[in-house]
Amino acid sequence: MGFKLVICPPNYQEEWPDRLREAIPDIEVQLCPTVGEAMEVIGDADAAFGDIVPELLERADNLKWISCPQAGPHSGYYHQALIDSDLVVTNTREIYNDHISAHIMSFLLAFARGFHVYIPQQLESNWQQGFDTIYLPEAIAVIVGVGGIGAETARLCAEFGMTVIGVDPRLEQAPKGVAQLVRPDDLASVLPQGDFVIVTVPETPETQGMFAAAQFKAMKNTAFFINIGRGATVELDDLVDALRAGEIAGAGLDVFQEEPLPATHPLWIIPGVIITPHVAGEGPYLQERRTELFIDNCVRFNEGRQLRNVVDKANWF
Repeated sequence: MGFKLVICPPNYQEEWPDRLREAIPDIEVQLCPTVGEAMEVIGDADAAFGDIVPELLERADNLKWISCPQAGPHSGYYHQALIDSDLVVTNTREIYNDHISAHIMSFLLAFARGFHVYIPQQLESNWQQGFDTIYLPEAIAVIVGVGGIGAETARLCAEFGMTVIGVDPRLEQAPKGVAQLVRPDDLASVLPQGDFVIVTVPETPETQGMFAAAQFKAMKNTAFFINIGRGATVELDDLVDALRAGEIAGAGLDVFQEEPLPATHPLWIIPGVIITPHVAGEGPYLQERRTELFIDNCVRFNEGRQLRNVVDKANWF
């Protein structure tokens, strides 16, 4: 057996064709650094990796599977023609779990121990004690999205003795570490309980603007908000208002509606805010994991087996 595969940007590796030929001797691989090159060869391809824009999809008469190069790709990746097609799409959502959950815990521990207060004081050579630390065995984390990243974060929170409430539209059974699992319709009822509200959800039609003024008003004024999912899930103007009004105690943010975050944005200087520049997913072994996942799915596709990480295209995840 064998099939024709077209590899497009982004995030592909130059060694993939050789690795794929070792795993599937009869495979035909076309590595296309540009859309123009892909346009020339995608017509009879069975599968493709990368950003398959509408003009590419129009020429892909034989395509059956697209491997999305990210867990949560850019807005517009799931264009209407792709959603309406019969194509199977997979993504890379399982490769980041440990790195991103470690980043979340870094935010959480920093807030619990007052680093958001003490680091600015350090910059002013100001020796001042008095921050009331949060005792984690008595704290509640509300994790919005308990897929791979959220589930690993829940496990880590539980190791610190925290109580975890998970919010997820798909899961029927609570992952390890989640004491209570609710649907997104019940978000308003659990937000007031959270000492930390952690958002891990991708951008989908349902999650765009998921956190706005009403959600911040529902939180405790001692609670901290953490977002490592996608910037489009949070209305930043409402977050700024909530922070300035003291409706929440602080925020740890790795993703934003506009990136890079403009230098003049008020979040840079609001007390209680910790910003990282969309790096929560950074860490070792990502390329190896991406390669292993992609090659495994290619083998599965060639053998007619179930693919890993199949996406609900209408919901972009």
